[in-house]
Amino acid sequence: MSEELGLLIRDIGEAGIAEMAGTPALVAAVDQHAAAVRDLIVGPGGYLPEPDALMTYLQGFAEDAFKRGWRPVNTQDWEFVRILAVCWMMRQGGSPTA
Repeated sequence: MSEELGLLIRDIGEAGIAEMAGTPALVAAVDQHAAAVRDLIVGPGGYLPEPDALMTYLQGFAEDAFKRGWRPVNTQDWEFVRILAVCWMMRQGGSPTA
């Protein structure tokens, strides 16, 4: 894992999980993104993807987002929530509402 990706995971994971504690709408959005990521990686109705598969997905997603000019400044934007969902899946081993 690159240093940049590690920092992204740490910073977004920490900030996002902290914000989720008081923001039910963010929890719901993260849950939806987690389900979408799971479906992309293992197919609809599949199990939680393996950590390596999540990391590969996250790396590609983050690289594409940065190439498009995205920066993690808004905890409610689509990219932030998607990255947070993957971080949540890697940290918790399940969906945020489980």
